[in-house]
Amino acid sequence: MQQYLDQLRFILENGERRENRTGVDTIAVFGMQAKYDLREGFPLVTTKKVNFGWIVRELLWLIRGDTNIAGLEDAAPIWKPWADENGDLGPIYGAMWRRAPNFKYITEHYFNETTHIVEEAPIDQLADVIDRIKTNPSDRRLIVTAWIPSELGKMRLPPCHCFFHFSVSNSGRLDMLMYQRSCDYPVGVPFNIASYSLLLMMVAQECNLEPGIFTHSTGDSHIYVNQLEGVEQQLQRTPGEAPKVRIVDKPFFDIGFEDIELLNYKHQGFIKYPVAV
Repeated sequence: MQQYLDQLRFILENGERRENRTGVDTIAVFGMQAKYDLREGFPLVTTKKVNFGWIVRELLWLIRGDTNIAGLEDAAPIWKPWADENGDLGPIYGAMWRRAPNFKYITEHYFNETTHIVEEAPIDQLADVIDRIKTNPSDRRLIVTAWIPSELGKMRLPPCHCFFHFSVSNSGRLDMLMYQRSCDYPVGVPFNIASYSLLLMMVAQECNLEPGIFTHSTGDSHIYVNQLEGVEQQLQRTPGEAPKVRIVDKPFFDIGFEDIELLNYKHQGFIKYPVAV
């Protein structure tokens, strides 16, 4: 995970101070990319403690298509600031992954041309992309998107990680690229890297492929100014050996929390970073 620390340092040394909607300024750069080869270990940050259990519970929650924090169990603190009084978050990630709106435009030609919009059965993007990886691995459209303009206004928080794209190599390796528009590098990014790497492993297992390279492409890549002390502390630490993750061999949508095990995670001390909402 040295490249994660290198990105933190790059933001500090090259970023500009910016205002934003939270009221807490950031030091930010635009456009970064990192690659994590899962064959070399699982990319979970070791220079501070990262709660892997929260990552697993959140990912399984998204895969189920849930959008209420009541289904998130002890990982809910991450989402509580954005939920309404009933715990609802609107049609965020899980809804878009599993129930994306499907509109059909019908134009009738009579005396006057009239266009009707009809909503058909929603699209299960996640199930569909897994099926297409199995049946048409050379497809260049193996994409799941959470950024659907017609739904953004209904979400309590528009997607930060907007879409992910799979690619199958001739050797039977499954790679993934994820684009993230807004990236809190000290707090959110370690979660995002681990979550999508785990998703890549789960899909690869379902499709009888080798999990390969997770490419993380980021837009607004930032550190909040009230996180600077913690970042300086973390940058003084040396990354340790990457841990491993073991997943019970079950159908993709049947995998539960107890089926995912983190092995040999040797981390340094917890750093308490504030979160800007």
